[in-house]
Amino acid sequence: MAENNNVNGEELDEEDVIELIDDDNNIIKFRLLDVTEYKGEKYALLLAAEPNDAVAEDEVAIFRYKEEEQILEPIEDENLLQEVFDFYQNEDDGDAE
Repeated sequence: MAENNNVNGEELDEEDVIELIDDDNNIIKFRLLDVTEYKGEKYALLLAAEPNDAVAEDEVAIFRYKEEEQILEPIEDENLLQEVFDFYQNEDDGDAE
């Protein structure tokens, strides 16, 4: 994914469709699943808004969310991605109880 994707200067809302541009200049539409805070940073968890070749239908894409700039930054560290996803799942499980 391309770096520093602007979120159109608007607040993220669960019903918004977020368009990101991949490395081949293809637009990929996502739907916001949630924003979570992990180790002092915010992360946006996104799901594909429509079928595409880049992201599986049930795959969660995670980006670092720079709230003040309304920017989503890609995360290259696979371990960090897994940590954020695991944290989100555990946090979500705790909310259900």
